Amino acid sequence: MAGAVEARLAELGLSLPDVVPPLASYQPAVQSGVYVYTSGQLPMVDGKLAVTGKVGAEVTPDEAKELAKTCALNALAAVKSVAGDLDRIARVVKVVGFVASATDFTGQPAVINGASELLGAVLGDKGVHARSAVGVAVLPLDAPVEVEVQVELTEA
Repeated sequence: MAGAVEARLAELGLSLPDVVPPLASYQPAVQSGVYVYTSGQLPMVDGKLAVTGKVGAEVTPDEAKELAKTCALNALAAVKSVAGDLDRIARVVKVVGFVASATDFTGQPAVINGASELLGAVLGDKGVHARSAVGVAVLPLDAPVEVEVQVELTEA
């Protein structure tokens, strides 16, 4: 049975994807105490990247912002895989976004807004968080964007 968070996703025309299987030796998310830390989530849909390349070159900033939203959805799926229920999220604590950037691209914060805005739309005040948006030379599988999320849970 879907809770309030998943009902809100449905209202937004979104659904929680399956957890993206690890590409290497790690877990999609781990819980430590009341915190869940996700691994970096790529914008995978149905097991593959729809777009590859550098933002500001092969990928437009608007495309990348949508991809960051996909990363955030994948992060929520990873959180649910260990928390059991997204309604246990007390708040999103931190979001870290990595943007594979062309050498002259400086709009990383606007790209990662895709993830931040999605979390706010889905979780309301619980989605307000601290954040870093970092430009990098390359990401796994030539992904344009990667996002990791830290959330605090309510007690079970």
